Amino acid sequence: MFDRRAAERELRQYRAAGPGGTTRLLIDALKAEGVAGLTLLDIGGGVGAIQHELLRAGVRSATAVDASSAYLDAARAEVARLGHADRVVYHHGDFVEVAPRIEPHDIVTLDRVICCYHALEALVGLSALRARRLYGLVYPRDAWWIRAAVPAQNTVFRLVRNPFRIFVHATAAVDAIVRRHGLRPRCSRRTPFWQIVIYAR
Repeated sequence: MFDRRAAERELRQYRAAGPGGTTRLLIDALKAEGVAGLTLLDIGGGVGAIQHELLRAGVRSATAVDASSAYLDAARAEVARLGHADRVVYHHGDFVEVAPRIEPHDIVTLDRVICCYHALEALVGLSALRARRLYGLVYPRDAWWIRAAVPAQNTVFRLVRNPFRIFVHATAAVDAIVRRHGLRPRCSRRTPFWQIVIYAR
């Protein structure tokens, strides 16, 4: 699902049209807070849209963590094309497992990552702990129609023997974990499926 073909397709889409809808909303919200001179930790950032756009906007350096080597390769190719290769460090693996090696950054982003991970407390807690100033999330709304649709999609994954699963974590649970680490909501947006939230310290 997150293989080389998918990564190459997403990179072509990014080069042609820029970041997708919710990713663009997240990037714009962060830019509105001011990012010049700050550092970025982008968790599960795929082909690196957030990294590329915020580096253009003045972010000093970025760290990318992704469990897909194919997506990291795509992100590396694009950052080299844009001339930012000396400003990005890459880590391959599950963020929860590599977190002890990751230093705090000014900005931490998880764009459609929470919905791919079962251990909410570990993922959100460890990532929020590393946000010195801003913490940006995109994850599914906690709505009945989404909760009704997800089990059917997960059944399809099981039938085709795909280990990937979608998780709809309660908004209140996510918010509580983030707040416990000293961050407070700064702004939020919603689409029919997604919620985009920026927290600040």
